[in-house]
Amino acid sequence: MLQYKVEARRVDAHAALATTKNAQIGLDTDPGGRSDAFNPAELLLASVAACMIKGIERVAPILHFDFKGAHVEVHAVRQDSPPKIVSIDYVLTVDTDETDQRLELLHRNVRKYGTISNTIAAATALNGMVQRQA
Repeated sequence: MLQYKVEARRVDAHAALATTKNAQIGLDTDPGGRSDAFNPAELLLASVAACMIKGIERVAPILHFDFKGAHVEVHAVRQDSPPKIVSIDYVLTVDTDETDQRLELLHRNVRKYGTISNTIAAATALNGMVQRQA
C-alpha cells in the first residue's frame, strides 16, 4: 500500500506551513481569513482538482486519448452546524478533438480510479460533468 506524509507547523497567529518531500505550501489558519493562502476547505477542493488532472495524465496514454489541456472548477457547500462540507460539484473542461463518447470515457476513468475523488465521494456528495473547451 502507498503511504503519504505531510507535516504542518504554525508560523504565527495567521499562518502555517505544510511540507512534504521537497515541497511546501502556505496555509491560511487565520480565523479572519487570508487572501494569499489556501484555507483548509480550499485545500480540499484543490486536492480534488489535482486528483482529476493527475487522473487524466495517467489514463490518457492508456486510452490513447489526445488532449492539449485540462481545467477543473470545483465548488463546495458548507453547512454551519455541525460544520462540514455537504456537497462538492465540479466542471472538468478538456481541450481535445476527441469524440463526445471518448470524452465521457475519459471522465468515467478519472472518477473510477481517483484516490481523492473516491475518498471524497464516500464522505459527501461529489457531482460533476466533463465538457469540451470551446
